[in-house]
Amino acid sequence: MNDADFLAAVRRNPVNAAILERLPLLERWAPQVHLVAGALFGTVWNVGRGLAPAQGIRDYDLFYWHPDTSYEAEDTVIREAAGLFADLNAPIEVRNQARVHLWFPAHHGLSRPPIGSAREGIRQFLVECTCVGVDAGGEVYAPCGLEDLAAGVLRPNPHNHTPGLYAAKVASYRERWPWLREAGPAPVR
Repeated sequence: MNDADFLAAVRRNPVNAAILERLPLLERWAPQVHLVAGALFGTVWNVGRGLAPAQGIRDYDLFYWHPDTSYEAEDTVIREAAGLFADLNAPIEVRNQARVHLWFPAHHGLSRPPIGSAREGIRQFLVECTCVGVDAGGEVYAPCGLEDLAAGVLRPNPHNHTPGLYAAKVASYRERWPWLREAGPAPVR
């Protein structure tokens, strides 16, 4: 799978298509904004199996990075996104990656180092093939490539700081997409 194939599959989900079309309008408040995670890889898995593109997708995650780590600043972006995407009737989660280290310990009981960019946040997902994002310019960011994603191969991501959460994440994915399979760590690239 190349970037063009990936984007074609992702855009078959009408919510993804609408978000990607409007994402540049959010950049004013959300620098480095990317559509990420399950909205992308879940759609690819669904399309590859002939399922409804949005099947099993729980929400649509938007990552951005802004140095203002106040709750109020992030809340402003969340409100802007809510207005921009209100007609989609889909759960949209907006998170400033510069704030993750502030709320993660209370939410998961684990610490994380600060994240320096939206793409660094994407690079740290628990499962390697899920490290994917599409920015406001339509550029694909897939630091681990797209081969395992297309093949439904799940591997632990050595760049993740909370590997203890991996098994639960994989179980969640396999519950929704039972054909996915686990493999050991990827060869060194």
